[in-house]
Amino acid sequence: MNPLRVLDGYPETLLEVVFALAPLLLLLAIFQIFAGRSALPNLPRVLVGIAFSIFGLSLFLQGVHVGFLPFGEFAGRVLSELPYNWILIPVGFVLGFASIIAEPAVRVLNYEVEKLSTGSIRGTPILITLAFGVGFAVALAMARILYGLPLWWIVVPGYLLVFVLARFSSDTFTSIAFDSGGVATGPMTVTFILALAVGAATGLEGRDPAVEGFGLVALVALAPILSVLILGIIYRIQEIRNDSKREKEE
Repeated sequence: MNPLRVLDGYPETLLEVVFALAPLLLLLAIFQIFAGRSALPNLPRVLVGIAFSIFGLSLFLQGVHVGFLPFGEFAGRVLSELPYNWILIPVGFVLGFASIIAEPAVRVLNYEVEKLSTGSIRGTPILITLAFGVGFAVALAMARILYGLPLWWIVVPGYLLVFVLARFSSDTFTSIAFDSGGVATGPMTVTFILALAVGAATGLEGRDPAVEGFGLVALVALAPILSVLILGIIYRIQEIRNDSKREKEE
């Protein structure tokens, strides 16, 4: 196999990235023209960073097209055709957990949470909570595909539970939780896990990939909200205990 075949279609991918970032580049140009003295003092460095972003995003998307998507569909189809296809459930958990650990957007969220909370909310517990939540969601999605469960049986009670838990969690964790839902559905999670679900639905007899293979992103977006809200309740209980202990000591 010619290794350069992995670059097939790369010019089209690069062009897509340029068009996607064009509005931001146009806004930057307008700002530079009309800002006057407030213009960016390190413009050359910013332009180099933008060039790296375009190049990096295009390579990532190319890797998604030639690597993640085909492998995800292949793995899902092969596992679903096994006599013990229930193995999709634990495999889904492991892959969901690992995808969140590797998700760049989740790292940014953890950094911002830890910085703005001045260290009172550590990034590592948030990361582990999100990983367990998404891992559980992917495992549940695999079970839904295997046993043909309707999506609304999971999504509707899940979001009702979100509003109940939000009542008992702190405002800070509620805000973090709802942002976590969007952050967790980043490029690493969606590209590989969605392909896995479509492949699994394709390999199962009597399953329609267009129906059973989709809906996973909704579950992935729901799971981090629930898991972070539960973590917020745990933090709140711990704070109440610490306050009670401090009052007794005084």
